Amino acid sequence: MAKQLKDYREYLKNSRIPIRLACRTKSGWPVVVSLWYIHLDGSLYLATKQDARVVSYLNENPECAFEISADIPPYCGIRGQALATIGREQGVEILGLLLDRYLGGRDNDLAKNLLANSANEVSIRLDPVNIYSWNFSSRMSSISADMQILSTKTCP
Repeated sequence: MAKQLKDYREYLKNSRIPIRLACRTKSGWPVVVSLWYIHLDGSLYLATKQDARVVSYLNENPECAFEISADIPPYCGIRGQALATIGREQGVEILGLLLDRYLGGRDNDLAKNLLANSANEVSIRLDPVNIYSWNFSSRMSSISADMQILSTKTCP
């Protein structure tokens, strides 16, 4: 049976790592964009401006790939392929949830600025088609405790 996002619920909930989203530009070249995400109802949700290039790329070709992993030991994470859907009506709502998740609320200068300029915010829903995980915690157990920034409990 194929893995689903719900199988990684704890990792997705506890990780405050931006998602790396890969898609194809209009010229066909791949591009990677880092965005905040939230896991809701079996999908990953992101938010950005309606006129962001990534929105036009995904409108043209909704097939994309993603990775959620830290750049610090122990190396672990999830990646996969997904189909993206742009939502014009949920943008501000998703942005608010992302501000709560990544900034701890909406009562700070960055959150206030983003909300004040959110009229053209859209959501990007990623519905995974394939998901893969890796966890090198056991392989990296001999490295110093100073290097073990992530808890192995947060690894998938």
